[in-house]
Amino acid sequence: MRVSLLRVLAVAGVMANTIAPSQAAAARCSLSGTSGSWAYTYSGTIFTPAGPVPAASVGRFSQNTGGNVTGSQTRTVAGVSGVEDISGSVSLNGDCSATATIDVSSNGQVTRSAVLALVYDDNQKKARGIFQSLTLPNGTDVPVVITIDLARVFPKD
Repeated sequence: MRVSLLRVLAVAGVMANTIAPSQAAAARCSLSGTSGSWAYTYSGTIFTPAGPVPAASVGRFSQNTGGNVTGSQTRTVAGVSGVEDISGSVSLNGDCSATATIDVSSNGQVTRSAVLALVYDDNQKKARGIFQSLTLPNGTDVPVVITIDLARVFPKD
């Protein structure tokens, strides 16, 4: 009886080690899995020499399987609204964390660049993130605390 129990435990251990890695691999994120049409909102605070200023935005973008992003947004900063274009790229890790580098343009001119830390969740149907940096075209870093929530516009086929 004792030998049989040890064999069962050994077989169970081998099976667990064989099944667990394949399940983990299936749960990994990929650029093809995150490609598609997305909608987002962000809100937070921009810190200027004159004091803190509220900022918020709603927008849409498409991401291709190479991680390239293009879209548009309507934003408001201190109550002043504007429509802008966005473009950039996403660098994705297998654990579903990502870094996005985004240029924001108005009338064809880049007005600022942002680096975002993102995490995809809900089987790559949603993501959330935070601005790591915001930089003006002249190289000035602007301190911000801005969070972003993203969701797919359409389910992934």
